[in-house]
Order: sequence, then C-alpha cells, then structure tokens
Amino acid sequence: MATNNAPTGSDRRGFFRQGLACGVAGLAALAPAAVGLRVIFDPLRRQSATAASVKVTSLAALPADGIPRKFPVLADRVDAWNKFTNVPIGAVYLRRTKDDQVKALHVACPHAGCFVDFSPERGEFMCPCHNSSFSIEGRIATPGSPSPRDLDPLTVEVRPDGGVWVVFQDFQAGRPDRVPVT
Repeated sequence: MATNNAPTGSDRRGFFRQGLACGVAGLAALAPAAVGLRVIFDPLRRQSATAASVKVTSLAALPADGIPRKFPVLADRVDAWNKFTNVPIGAVYLRRTKDDQVKALHVACPHAGCFVDFSPERGEFMCPCHNSSFSIEGRIATPGSPSPRDLDPLTVEVRPDGGVWVVFQDFQAGRPDRVPVT
C-alpha cells in the first residue's frame, strides 16, 4: 500500500500565510527597534567639545588695576541624555592690563589640577597642593617647582558691546605640553 506524502493545496497556502504574517510582524517590529537603538546610542554619536567660547564678564566689571580676578565660567552642559543650562564648568583669572587688553589664565595648576589662588600681597598665584608660585603672567616663579609648565593661558576676545569672551578649555595635568582634555 502506497501513501501519498505530497502536500495539499491548503497546506501550501497555510505555509505562505504564516510566512507572510511573520514578515509583516518583523517589519512592524523593525521601526520601534530602530528608534530604540537610536536613542540608546545617541550619546555615542555626539561630538564632545574640547573648547567653547563663553562670555565670562563685561569689560566694565573688570577693574583696570592689573590685579587678576577670578571668574566662574558658566555654560550649557550635556551629559548623556540630560542638558543642564548655565552651570559652572570651570573658572578663569582675568587681568586687565594698562593698554586695556585682557589676559586670561586657567585656574588649574598644571601639576595636579588644584585651583591656584592669587595673593595680592605677594603679587603671585599660589598652588595650595605643592606650595609652588606663579608670576602674575602665569610663569613658574618657584625654583624646583613640581609643575611641569606655566599656568595655561586662554584666548580672550573683548567684543564691541564690552563683553569679555574666553575660549575655555581644560588641559591634562602633569604633562610638560598643553594637551586638551577631550
């Protein structure tokens, strides 16, 4: 007795229906999956800014006595999926010279990243971490200082409206060359 194992027409139609249903379900799931992957990997796609031009103060607020003043640097910060507006990202010392030029120095000591303080009595910047001193121009003033370089100067622009803008950037500590932190 011979048996016929050939599929019938209804079996073939059921197979194609199931295949078509699986294909449509796969396409329907593809769109939300793509959107979900984009959201998950969004922070990786963003470019990290190494330097930002930020308005720090106005020229009128900066005394013309040549003594450095410490100013906070406020900017918008994006951290993964969160955006924080107008938060402190660092600080700078600004000094107005006799010819109405403005000089800027980063407050972080190049040795270990400690914030330096300016001593008006001594006319020098002092690092509290290793007792080194830096001249008013930011050069190393202590012989045998462990700092590998002078204080980091920053680019300053005084705009026509009197705003003092600084190109703020952090640098790696402990290196003799100025390498930006990315």
